[in-house]
Amino acid sequence: RGKTMRRYLVVANQTLAAGQLERKVRECLAAGPCAFHIVVPATPPREHLTWVEGDARAIARERLDRALAWFRALGAEVDGTVGDARPLLAIGDALREEPFDEIILSTLPAGASRWLRMDLPSRVEAAFGMPVSHVVSRPERSAVTGSSG
Repeated sequence: RGKTMRRYLVVANQTLAAGQLERKVRECLAAGPCAFHIVVPATPPREHLTWVEGDARAIARERLDRALAWFRALGAEVDGTVGDARPLLAIGDALREEPFDEIILSTLPAGASRWLRMDLPSRVEAAFGMPVSHVVSRPERSAVTGSSG
């Protein structure tokens, strides 16, 4: 069968272009042949009090397009989709499409993260019975404000 390619399912939204996720991707690439599939749940943005599903999907799509570009810039083989607003359903949909070796879940820090408040990392592990790497990052925007640390 030759060398096996590891497949990673990356689940992220606001933290897609964040440093910790990049570090994890580089680790995966260094470990051997691998491919990534990014799912961006179309979670309604918190900062918009009134939103329509189309907005959430458009924002998710934009984040996905940017993420695909920088994964490719790192030399990764990658594709991706915008998923259901509920991350567990989005992950389930992706796993029905194709098999993965590991799920990389990228969230905001505790406190800021809705996904952590709903205990998503352990729920994903329990629901799908596969390894989950949880990566915590600040939102992409922090680079713009110039805040360090």
